[in-house]
Amino acid sequence: MKVSELAALTEAAFLTAVPDDKEVTCGYTCDLLSWVMAHGDEGMAWVTVQTHMNVVAVAVLADMACIVLPENVKMEGEALDKALSEGMAVLSSPLTAYEICGRLAGAGVPGRAQ
Repeated sequence: MKVSELAALTEAAFLTAVPDDKEVTCGYTCDLLSWVMAHGDEGMAWVTVQTHMNVVAVAVLADMACIVLPENVKMEGEALDKALSEGMAVLSSPLTAYEICGRLAGAGVPGRAQ
């Protein structure tokens, strides 16, 4: 599944215009950055309510496919600018984190590799 397909599936809007439509290889939801740093995978779609600069740094470090913000949470300012400059797709969905992950799982996107 591509990030653009994930956006359609989760009714999400792109907060960054990223030309590279990356492949989503797995999904994950967690708000504890140290945990995500230890468990983040390349190609991951990361669902989180956090919106600060360190979220972008963790996603870029792990070469994730995108950051998905649930419940219409918005990322703004320097963090969003950093995501754009790093080529990291940031999406905002009206769905809850639970609903987003359910839709990803229903579409065949696995959780992270063990």
